[in-house]
Amino acid sequence: MTVTHHAVPLPVSSLPAALGTLRARGLRISSARRLVLEALLAAEGPVSAEAIAGGVDGRLPESDLASVYRNLDTLETLGVVRHVHVGHGPGLYALTGRDEAGYAACERCGRHVVLDARALDAIAGAVRSACGFSCGFGHFPLVGCCPDCATEE
Repeated sequence: MTVTHHAVPLPVSSLPAALGTLRARGLRISSARRLVLEALLAAEGPVSAEAIAGGVDGRLPESDLASVYRNLDTLETLGVVRHVHVGHGPGLYALTGRDEAGYAACERCGRHVVLDARALDAIAGAVRSACGFSCGFGHFPLVGCCPDCATEE
């Protein structure tokens, strides 16, 4: 069973801000941890641990996958990183404060898009009205077919 971390999100917008947050929490700044943060900042959206270890398409040096996972787990526990499951692939990671609202994912092609927070508020309100549940869409996306796959049906 996967443990979901419920740390208070600590949005970071730059490498110095992220490093300052880590230092304030008493963590040392290893080169592996710095590399994970640089990869998350360089990525244009959520990215897999494998992509981080691979150097984000050659933009950064490659690193050890096990080290990347350990650092992602630590950063998620602190609230600096969050992960999301989009489609059938591996979990993806992003810095908190980026694309916080949630995602929609295509169950056919795996494409995912960021959803507007106002739209998600309306959906969450409808779910709350229907059954009383309070929903968040940051960890698991709304799943369906993207426009391209829907037209192929």
